[in-house]
Order: sequence, then structure tokens, then C-alpha cells
Amino acid sequence: MQPAETIRTKRDGAALSAAQIDDFVRGLVDGHWADSQAAALAMAIVLRGMDATETVALTRAMMHSGTVLDWRGAAFAGPVLDKHSTGGVGDKVSLLLAPMLAACGAVVPMISGRGLGHTGGTLDKLEALPGYTVDVPPARLLATLHTAGCAIVGASADLAPADRRLYALRDLTATVESLPLITASILSKKLAAGLQGLVLDVKVGSGAFMATLPQAQALARSLVDVARGAGLPARALITDMNQVLGTTAGNALEVQESIDFLRGREQEPRLLELTLQLASELLQLGGLASTLEQGRVMAQQALASGAAAEHFARMVAALGGPHDVLRDAHLPVAPVQRAVLAPCDGVLTQVDVRALGVAVVALGGGRSRPGQPVDPRVGLTQVVPLQHARRAGEPLAVVHAASPAAAEAACSAVLAALQWSAAGEIFAETAANPVLERVAS
Repeated sequence: MQPAETIRTKRDGAALSAAQIDDFVRGLVDGHWADSQAAALAMAIVLRGMDATETVALTRAMMHSGTVLDWRGAAFAGPVLDKHSTGGVGDKVSLLLAPMLAACGAVVPMISGRGLGHTGGTLDKLEALPGYTVDVPPARLLATLHTAGCAIVGASADLAPADRRLYALRDLTATVESLPLITASILSKKLAAGLQGLVLDVKVGSGAFMATLPQAQALARSLVDVARGAGLPARALITDMNQVLGTTAGNALEVQESIDFLRGREQEPRLLELTLQLASELLQLGGLASTLEQGRVMAQQALASGAAAEHFARMVAALGGPHDVLRDAHLPVAPVQRAVLAPCDGVLTQVDVRALGVAVVALGGGRSRPGQPVDPRVGLTQVVPLQHARRAGEPLAVVHAASPAAAEAACSAVLAALQWSAAGEIFAETAANPVLERVAS
């Protein structure tokens, strides 16, 4: 088929046939679609959309564009489960949830991605650990799953390879925010990973790709319905991303917060609540817990006993990272650290979370072009939560930067992203539950 004709079909608002979609996906893999043509079709899809039939066809075609994993001969004792987040700022839940589930008897082959736009990527975070390898052959992945019960890795070159190319193009061509493209991208990899249960964390708010609740509801329903149509039991939680999740944003900084969390040193309430709810959903979905309440108790026990931390340490060591990561992760440290100070007494009333993510990218913590190196040291710590008060001169966040000039620019960007009220009384901190809705099949 001629790519130009397929682009024209969607440009003019018509539905693509299964044959056109199959040709597009094959073209992403074998190269007979140029980058410019693939980007043009992606933009046409953003502007014209796709119906349910097209979205299912695209998801299935991308799933079958490479190897589909089959764990039936792996002799796992528990169900194969996973979670996916649609992306946020400071979202390090994967680093916590995978070992918690493993400690409860699940097997978690978590195929993760890199930073997309203003949001951080789980692989970039873990690569802040010296030696940690995200690109592993099947034999090493299987060995890690048997050793640790979880393995957070990247998609191999032959796992949904069409998505790998399209994902990179979307990041650079303002075509990220498309419901069918997001659905197909997420589920093609998850379906190819051979899962038995999946929970989606669909973010909504100023730091999410879905800025409004109706948008998030539509995406959550699309993900659950397409997954079900492909034979994968799935649920979704719609969660708030109107403030940074946890207290850090930036690769090495988020890894350190995750280690502290697993060790019980510091557990930011919203991060804890979200992780427990996702864990309870997956444990019930996988048959390890009969109710959500039982799943929550199991997850809490895995965390409190240190079992989750131990599974995390086993995973890191098995994938080449520090062998005593809980004691010393050997994470790199930025040479410049500068506090962003409150301009006056007041309360933080609103946050442009996307602007905070962009500030981290500008520091070097993300990418603006393919293959660009990421500085794992940079980012934000001690980010003040919504509705918390600060006196004039007290820190609202701490910028970690590679140079004084970069720190200065980031401080200005962070301050501009925070809406600060000097009026009124200091009032209670924001609600600890970030889960807004639950979507099930």
C-alpha cells in the first residue's frame, strides 16, 4: 500500500482498514514507512481520532509486530501481573510496587519505558544505579524473575518493535496526547509480555497527559475495554497528578526516595496510599487475595516486614546494579544544590506540575531529542505539597543542578510554577488519597 494514501484516508476523517493499519505497523518495523510519513499519520490520528475497531486493530498489529512472550513453561508459582502508569512527575510507584507484589507471591515482568515529554521514565530512573541493565536477553529476564520475583526492564528489540519506533516519533512531534495511540502503545507491550492481569494508573491533572477528568475517564475505559477484548483482565485507577507524587522529581533522586520508602525511613502519604491501592487491585485480580481489603493488608505486611525491600535488592543485584543497594546505592550527586525560597508567608494553593517536569528536563533530567543523554543527578527534592504553609525564606523545593546557571534558571521556573497565597490562615494538608475513580470491565 502507498503510505500517502493511508495518511490521506485518516487526514480526511475516514476510518483506516485493517489492511492499512497492518501495512503501517509493518512499515514501522521494516522501514518502508519513512519517519516523516509515520509522523504525518500520527498527527492525522491525533486530529481525527480512531474508532474502537481501529484502536483494537492497531493494538493487535503492534503486539504481533515482534515476539509475544509465553510464560507457561517457566514454572512460576504465582500469577504474572503488571501495572502501567500513563506518566506523571515524580511517579516512582513502579520501583515500589513491583517488589511489593513479588513479596506477596506474584511474578512481575515489568516492561517499562523512558521519559516522554515532561514526564519521567522508569528506565532512566533505574539506570541511575551504577551497572543496572535494562536491556536483557530472555534467559536473564527469566533468571531474575525466579530470583527476585520481579524485573523492571526495557522492551527487547523484538517485543512490539513497531511501538519502539512510533513512541520515539511521538515524543518529538507533539503527538503524545492521543487516546488511540496511547492505548495501542501501552497495551501492545503489555499484551506481548504475556501477562495474566494488568492494572492501569491513569493520571489526570496539570502534570498528566490527560488534563481533565473526562479525558482520563475516556482513556481508562479505552485501556480496560481494549485489554479485555484482547483477553487480558484489566482494571484502571484514575489518579490525581495536580502535584508531584512523593517529594522528589529526577532520576537518581527518585530512586533514593524509593529506597528510603522501602526501608520505612520516609513514606509520603499520597505515594503510600496509591501504591497500596494498586497492589490490592493486582493481588485480587491475580487471585492472591480474595478481596481488596485482604490485598491491602498483604501489601502493607510486605512493606513493613522488609520483604519488599529485599525483593528490590535482589532484582537490582540480578540486573547488574549495586549488590548492597539498600545500604549504599552509589547514586550520583549533583554538584549544585539550591533551595527555592518562599517569597512571603503563605500557603501553596496550586501547582503547574507540567512546568515542574519541564524544569527537570531543562536541567538535563529528560530528553528533547532521541538518544540525548540524561543527567541522572539533577532534579528536585523536598517539594512542598499543596496546601502546606511556608514562612518567607523557607524552602519550597531544592534544585539539584549541574551548574550554578542551570540552578538559577530552574529556581525561577519552579517559583513561577507555584501559585502562592499570602492571605488566609494556614490550613490542613491536602488529602492523602490520590485515587479519584476506579474503572473495571
